[in-house]
Amino acid sequence: MAGDVPSPPLFDSLLHQDLTRPLSSSAMDSPAKRSYWRFSKTDFFPEPTFENLSTYFSGVAQTPRRLKDRFLGRSDDATEMVELRKESENEMRKCLNWWDLMWLGFGSVVGSGIFTITGLEARNDAGPSIVLAYAISGLSALLSVFCYTEFSVEIPIAGGSFSFLRIELGDFVAFLAAGNLLLEAVVGAAGLGRSWSSYFSSLIKNESDFFRIKIDSFAEGFNLLDPIAVVILILANGIAMTGTRRTSILNWLSSIVTAGIIVFIIIAGFLYGKTENLAPFAPYGAGGVFRAAAVVYWSYTGFDMVATMAEETKKPSRDIPLGLIGSMSFITVLYCLMSSALTMMVKYTSIDADAPYSVAFNGIGMKWAKYLVSICALKGMTTSLLVGSMGQARYTTQIARTHMIPPWFSLVHPKTGTPIYATLLTTITSCIISFFTSLDVLSSVFSFCTLSIFMLMAVALLVRRYYVKDQTPKGDYIKFLVCLFVIIGSSIGVTVLWNRNIGGWIVYAISGGFWVLGTLGMALLPKSRVPKVWGVPLVPFLPSVSIGMNFFLIGSLGPAAFWRFIICSGVMLVYYLLVGVHTTYDMAHQDSRMEDGKGASDQLS
Repeated sequence: MAGDVPSPPLFDSLLHQDLTRPLSSSAMDSPAKRSYWRFSKTDFFPEPTFENLSTYFSGVAQTPRRLKDRFLGRSDDATEMVELRKESENEMRKCLNWWDLMWLGFGSVVGSGIFTITGLEARNDAGPSIVLAYAISGLSALLSVFCYTEFSVEIPIAGGSFSFLRIELGDFVAFLAAGNLLLEAVVGAAGLGRSWSSYFSSLIKNESDFFRIKIDSFAEGFNLLDPIAVVILILANGIAMTGTRRTSILNWLSSIVTAGIIVFIIIAGFLYGKTENLAPFAPYGAGGVFRAAAVVYWSYTGFDMVATMAEETKKPSRDIPLGLIGSMSFITVLYCLMSSALTMMVKYTSIDADAPYSVAFNGIGMKWAKYLVSICALKGMTTSLLVGSMGQARYTTQIARTHMIPPWFSLVHPKTGTPIYATLLTTITSCIISFFTSLDVLSSVFSFCTLSIFMLMAVALLVRRYYVKDQTPKGDYIKFLVCLFVIIGSSIGVTVLWNRNIGGWIVYAISGGFWVLGTLGMALLPKSRVPKVWGVPLVPFLPSVSIGMNFFLIGSLGPAAFWRFIICSGVMLVYYLLVGVHTTYDMAHQDSRMEDGKGASDQLS
């Protein structure tokens, strides 16, 4: 595969195989199309290493060498956009424009978070300055959106951040990202399903657990079975499987209605609110604003799913910047106005932490509006599920194209143009998790995965701008690495100091000073690549800020999230050592095997 390091000699057991056979047949290369509905062993494990037990154990014996190869191996733009797409056998349809992407962004981001988190943080951490918390979080999210936009324009492929990281940071880092992306997809969908169930139950019976089945013998956090969450997940994913265009139209129609309800909430809040409720503006100081910003950030997550639609976008260079940046800017403005409206309607000390907007409307004599708020939240979560199911399936598709998971999941249905198998994988796993697992267990895992990917994306953008293999001078490359490590190290340092409450302003100034020096040092280096169409402005400053902010937010998650992340990562590494490193090694070096086989055939003839 282009862009990877040269292949080491093949082990003897593979020399007896048909080396001229590709790892997976492609209907885009072959006139004889195979049935989509097939389940043979070669559809799941076509790699030579998995031919039989003998070849597998031979491959396992070479794990250290293969691990080194995969750690150093990097993909390239052409491989991701052309070669790997053949694994799907059928093309995804280019049917989306900037309007679709903008509302897909809106639908993926605007869920229940704004209706629940706002009241809690305004009351406990920020007061009326909750508007600043949303502005800060919106800026952080927008920085990540910039990174995603540049990559999506340059590399319009279904894999989103997975493909971008595989190109810039290598195969091993991409695998870790893939594991986190799949975990994020499953956990995020399960969490949304549970949230939808809670809101629906509250609307019907004013009790969030009304439809859940309690099993006393199960552990706490896993003892409330949720059939409603399973049903809504199946419905949302079923719609997503029928076609991208159909799902997009349904999403933007629903999202426009949601936006209209939000605008009504804002107008009503400003009309009936009182400016005296805004004093004191920041009762908990700057620390409270930043604590709130770390929490309300989760209201902005989901936009990365839109980046996975790049392969189905008609004109990526125009549509993706307009769609992604436009939707996030619009959402940030709406969130700031909504939070201001709430703190104007109700004094921050009197805000209800569980149902802030519903209680606020009760207080101004608009009791009927609480139903409007609940309906809006349900609609928001429904569109988040729709867009999420599309994005999750496309992440899974690209991961399967690289053979990190069985390539069977990369197949695109010839009629619908959607990856049905990939959608089924995320649907089934998310249904199982949502049926058993409570929201508090799910949220911390989801948050860590999301922020880790956002941080890596900012790093990958810097690598893309400052390093091109075989072109960047070695001296510049070393200087770049030093600056990058200083940026990352100082970001971690500030995060640790803040969370452990160590020292005063002097230690923060020193750590921040290193961050500034690292960023300025990188700014003085020559760039090895310039974006062809659209690029992130103010590089390296904006990506460097994004790295720092994401590390800071990761540090706010608490020890439980770290331990769950470590356990999940450990499971991923076991899978990689037993399966992933061998499948991707074979996939990366299939061209050299085919050339060796062809040479042997020529000699025999």
